[in-house]
Amino acid sequence: MEGKTVRIAGSTAILLLVVVLVVLRICLGASKAFFLAAAPLWAVQIALLVWILSHQCADRHRHALAAELAAEGEQIRLEYSFLRRVAGLPTRFRLADIEVATNSFQTILGCGSSGAVFKGVLHDGTEVAVKRIDVSEHGASEFKAEVAAIASVQHVNLVRLLGFCAEGSYRHLVYEYVHNGSLDAWIFPEKERHATSKRHEPLPWHMRFRVAIDVARALSYLHHDCRSRILHLDVKPENILLDDCYRALVSDFGLSRLMGRDESRVVTTVRGTRGYLAPEWLLEHGITEKSDIYSYGMVLLELVGGRRNVRVSGGGRGPMRKWSYFPKVVMEKVKEERVMDILDPRLACLGVEEREVRLVVFVALWCIQEKPRLRPSMARVVDMLEGRVHVDTPPETKMAIVDLLSIDEITTPDRRPMSGAMASDAESIVSCSMTMSVASPR
Repeated sequence: MEGKTVRIAGSTAILLLVVVLVVLRICLGASKAFFLAAAPLWAVQIALLVWILSHQCADRHRHALAAELAAEGEQIRLEYSFLRRVAGLPTRFRLADIEVATNSFQTILGCGSSGAVFKGVLHDGTEVAVKRIDVSEHGASEFKAEVAAIASVQHVNLVRLLGFCAEGSYRHLVYEYVHNGSLDAWIFPEKERHATSKRHEPLPWHMRFRVAIDVARALSYLHHDCRSRILHLDVKPENILLDDCYRALVSDFGLSRLMGRDESRVVTTVRGTRGYLAPEWLLEHGITEKSDIYSYGMVLLELVGGRRNVRVSGGGRGPMRKWSYFPKVVMEKVKEERVMDILDPRLACLGVEEREVRLVVFVALWCIQEKPRLRPSMARVVDMLEGRVHVDTPPETKMAIVDLLSIDEITTPDRRPMSGAMASDAESIVSCSMTMSVASPR
């Protein structure tokens, strides 16, 4: 019986006994019969009072014990959460916690390939970036891939996954908040940045060079030092964040794939970003870690030039539209031995060493070789950039990707101009989804 019920029942019984005693006193007066009748009633009242008091003491003890156990449980939960965080294990959040942390998703930081990213603050004051995965079948698979990939790896140049939420049909990933945002806001002119990117001064050359090494180390770790190789599959400036010290952190594993050591190629669906996809994506030859290396090489060229690799260079429309393909420009400048012409014009007067620019450009051109076997591994790329391996002049590539993307002039295979509708299809070829060919074992 609950304490409140006991008190009510006991008090009611005592009150009734008092009424009976009053009636007996009125009827019998102060006679011997009254006292003989009243004695057992008084005894019952005392017993009821003792019963009520004992239950009250027991309730207080029980509540104190429950409060103590709750405090211990909260302490254990906090210690467990702390140990999970120290160990790098993600915490599972409730949807209500996510909504409170993000103030009902008020502050948007950007949009990724599978959903939007919002700024939030956890109950302990930790600033976080919450990625909300679009509710769809593909979004669910991306969610599982991202949690599986990031939860299993820890590296100084990889963004930390703090937790996730899989409540109902919602999918949320909780990352550490990186204050300086993504790389695109620091290297591209304002007109070439993502719509949600903040305006910043151009990143100095020495920081760009360090970013190149940081990203190479992160990808080398994913490709070579994990139990199962992890392919990022969406390496681009928007997925490279800069921390308070302007060190690079690779983020957004929404397209990641785990690759067993006995696999040489992975069957997947093309869903990347124009300007960074390797030719084997488009030619249905399957993908390997060499696909990440190609994307990394394209990012290196953008670091050097401070511009997008693929952009419209003329004002025409349809078949008259002119395109500029930066790797082709870079290759021509290298042949003419005018490497410094490639450098971001905003850095031209800042005393940039030609030796470092040439090194980064040569490494980039090795990485974007159309034949995957010619591309160096990411471990070798790190050695190249850090000066432990000599970098030879890269071979000239045919750059068939120029034809695939219909750069300079949009034409059909027989060199006749396409119609406007066909040109539009060619322009968006890398945004289409298609299934890769069956992988061949190593």
